[in-house]
Amino acid sequence: MSRPPFLSQIANNYQHLSKGHKKIADYILREYDKAAFMTAAALGEAVGVSESTVVRFAAENGWKGYPELQKYLQDMIRSRLTSIQRLQASDVKLGNDKILESVMTADADMIRRTLEQTSREEFRSVVEAINSAERIYIQGTRSSASLANFLALNLNILHPGVEYVDAFSASQTYEQLLRIGEKDMCIAISFPRYSTRTLRALRFARDRGACAVAITDSPRSPIALLSQHVLTAACDSVSFVDSLVGPLSLINALLAACARSGGNKVYDTLQSLERIWAQYEVYAVPEQEEGL
Repeated sequence: MSRPPFLSQIANNYQHLSKGHKKIADYILREYDKAAFMTAAALGEAVGVSESTVVRFAAENGWKGYPELQKYLQDMIRSRLTSIQRLQASDVKLGNDKILESVMTADADMIRRTLEQTSREEFRSVVEAINSAERIYIQGTRSSASLANFLALNLNILHPGVEYVDAFSASQTYEQLLRIGEKDMCIAISFPRYSTRTLRALRFARDRGACAVAITDSPRSPIALLSQHVLTAACDSVSFVDSLVGPLSLINALLAACARSGGNKVYDTLQSLERIWAQYEVYAVPEQEEGL
């Protein structure tokens, strides 16, 4: 794994650092995947310096404070970490006690951050684009596949032209996207580590003139840079896997907004579906209702 520019900068300035700052630099250069999830106090304890020394290190190396340095490190490594490195980082982040509380608190924080960072104007623009699209192709692979499937399953109730791009090979992906055109939309979902297949398929759809929408973690992510519309959600690793509560909550809000804008047509569709579900016994009847 090549060294990111910031780490090279620290290495280049190393000889000018104080003794305490060299200890911090040594640790970050060696264990930056772990340092990214440490508080200033924890990092100071790990290298044998005070918390205030860590804070000064950040300030003297161009950051407004340690939290900004920490966020930079986290953003820098998220697309680089292997599953093993993520697990190691989570051990530092979560500690040994109160795993349940730590994970669920982190999940709640991701929903809060997703709400804060979502542009209301961009959100409305995506809803309008969905309503005006002739066909909507939704794609996501690996962990994002569950999000793409959930969005497609429910958006299909609201829109007559939804297709979930469910392919096991690259050729099948392009076969499903074969007829995509200027009146259509492609919604791509991808979070670190970003899927090459999703990126290439989105580029294919965009080259065909389709409206490209990205649901991802950052405006700088590979699929965001290819898209006309971008919705971002916090999606940090709390273990060796990404937590998907932020993007799932964003998708729930997107579905609710589309349903509301659909008006009476949505009610008519749902009534028809309820009759079909009842006729073909799609859902089990609770035991207490069977004798009624």
